[in-house]
Amino acid sequence: MEIYMEQPRKWGNGGSWWLLGFLVFPALLVVAVHGGSSEKETVNTDKLLVITVATEETEGYKRFLQSARYFNYTVKTLGLGQQWKGGDVARTVGGGQKVRWLKKELKKYADQEDLILMFVDSYDVLLAGSPIELIWKFQQLKSKVVFSAESFCWPEWSLAERYPPVSSGKRFLNSGGFIGYAPSVNKIVQLWKYKDNDDDQLFYTHVYLDTGLREKFGISLDHKSKIFQNLNGAIDEVVLKFDKTRVRARNVAYDTLPVVIHGNGPTKLQLNYLGNYIPNAWTYEGGCEVCDEDLLDIFVLKEDAYPRVLVGVFIEQPTPFLAQFLERFMTLDYPRSKLGLFMHNSEVYHEKHIQNFWERHKEKFPSMKIIGPEEAMSQGEARDMGMDLCRQDPSCDYYFSVDADAAITNPEILQILIQENRKVIAPMMSRHGKLWSNFWGALSPEGYYARSEDYVDIVQGKRVGVWNVPYITQLYLVKGETLRKELQDKNVFTIENTDPDMSFCKTVRGKGVFLHISNRDEFGRLLSTSHYNISHLNNDLWQIFDNPVDWKEKYIHKNYSRIFERNYYEQPCPDVYWFPIFTDTMCDELVEEMENYGQWSGGKNQDKRLAGGYENVPTVDIHMNQVGFEREWLKFLQEYIAPVTEKLYPGYYTKAQALLNFMVRYRPDEQAFLRPHHDSSTFTINVAMNRKGIDYQGGGCRFLRYNCKVESPRKGWSLMHPGRLTHYHEGLPTTAGTRYIMVSFVDP
Repeated sequence: MEIYMEQPRKWGNGGSWWLLGFLVFPALLVVAVHGGSSEKETVNTDKLLVITVATEETEGYKRFLQSARYFNYTVKTLGLGQQWKGGDVARTVGGGQKVRWLKKELKKYADQEDLILMFVDSYDVLLAGSPIELIWKFQQLKSKVVFSAESFCWPEWSLAERYPPVSSGKRFLNSGGFIGYAPSVNKIVQLWKYKDNDDDQLFYTHVYLDTGLREKFGISLDHKSKIFQNLNGAIDEVVLKFDKTRVRARNVAYDTLPVVIHGNGPTKLQLNYLGNYIPNAWTYEGGCEVCDEDLLDIFVLKEDAYPRVLVGVFIEQPTPFLAQFLERFMTLDYPRSKLGLFMHNSEVYHEKHIQNFWERHKEKFPSMKIIGPEEAMSQGEARDMGMDLCRQDPSCDYYFSVDADAAITNPEILQILIQENRKVIAPMMSRHGKLWSNFWGALSPEGYYARSEDYVDIVQGKRVGVWNVPYITQLYLVKGETLRKELQDKNVFTIENTDPDMSFCKTVRGKGVFLHISNRDEFGRLLSTSHYNISHLNNDLWQIFDNPVDWKEKYIHKNYSRIFERNYYEQPCPDVYWFPIFTDTMCDELVEEMENYGQWSGGKNQDKRLAGGYENVPTVDIHMNQVGFEREWLKFLQEYIAPVTEKLYPGYYTKAQALLNFMVRYRPDEQAFLRPHHDSSTFTINVAMNRKGIDYQGGGCRFLRYNCKVESPRKGWSLMHPGRLTHYHEGLPTTAGTRYIMVSFVDP
């Protein structure tokens, strides 16, 4: 039988409501039913002491204590602040120092026959059930001492045949957790007479395998994980059990709810995953119930008291919208006097962007160091250098590493991450409309990407919190003290034959430091760089498919949305509409692209670009397909022109197809005007690409049927009008300068 004590119970007549996991009064009466009979046992939580070992207050240790506080366990920690001499137990045998400390400590309790002691490791352990549940389960096992059990006979497989056979359950002893009456546990540890780096599990194994000692001390194993769940060899047996306010780990092989979860051996990452939920880290009802613990209230600080942050910027491949990326640093809501800047650019193509940024902002940062492609420094070496600049500077409080394909849109990103008070934390970002993000929820056995059960929910914001994950990339904040303590080695990113970010994460995990990702706030988005072609003059123009949000931000007029929200458009002539569509940047870059191509038509009737080879009303122009931009232009028509069409011409649903998309150039000495004509379209758009009165004089459009002129076109604004039958029109003479317009004959 299993008890899962979670729900509030009412005790006495008219008494108060209590949550069993938090009861602190000394004794409770628990009734358990067995085979139709009932028995009553007193569960005295005042006679329970949990003992653990930790030499440092690691994040794993703090997590353990957090779970213990939730259930109100009394915990005694041995070894804090002392030097660890028990060997590298993560990779080989060792741990005898734990037994030596226990041997000394337990002498204090040798005569307390009613005291129950539980020893557990701390760095890789979670408590998932209450003291009442723990004691009750221990009493049901009818032994004086109960050790946890696992599937592997470690550290000497040759001893396996000496173990008593079991018909069901785990056969072999694990020393990461055991519980028993104080006198019996004390007698066992008093047998220790070995070195600190000898193996504690081997010691307990020999005691257990000695039939006389096993019977003398009343030792048994928790074969079916009623109390202790060792994850090594049992990951597939353990699933999360969600209730509204609590989360448990259920062993589906034995249908048990273990009280202690131990991430022994190579299962630390699985324990981290479970620790994101157990016991109340995240619940369906309360969300992240521990996220607001231990926060740093940075927002109340005065500017001169803010921590110093070194920002490392890494441009490791051709990256779209880099100029916008760099300018966003100037919008960060953080004191500029507290920011230093380290930048590594490996791309010659981006030197112009870096130079422009440096010239305009070099005086605004207390320190700025730029490493260019001429240094021929590898990505890993550059990342090591940037991080080490903070490590070697005692006044550097945080290191914020940012890749150029991370579009930061939250100006308070640094304050938010610092406030979380984690050693390493990344802001969650993903590609627009994609599940591609800057973290992995799990690793494959080979150490590469694997999707965790909760990955999609975290990326989509259905589960919000701060998550312990095995891999982060692209941008993250690291405490300076962590660099100078746990991550002292300079070569963090340069493990041989390993990607720099994987090297970083592996190194950090190996030091027992957790990698956190927060999706508690909106921070920005990731760019797609895999198809970024730098063969054009203004390459961002081609990004409407891969990075549509950034493309819109750079190229679509800021008032475009007001067309729909506030009817922000004009009607200068009957059924002729005028509305904002392009930014000045879009206009300038598209004109530059056409002039860079340079092969303007001669404005003659013979035109080999057309199917029939003849143009009735020719212009001096360049077609979009000549510069390889037609696919992108048609996407623009679908995304931005079609919605306007359907608003302005109700009842008409455009296909947004166009065979002729071209830029026209008007000059007094080349082609100054265009004679009256109809367009071969259902409707036409005509976008002004430069400024009347500054770039040219004259120009405009006249609709003959209505004798109506549009003589002052605004740069970035489009005219939209029917093409056939009703809107016979002409292009008015350009009298000075050069006028550019962008034209599409839509739905021919």
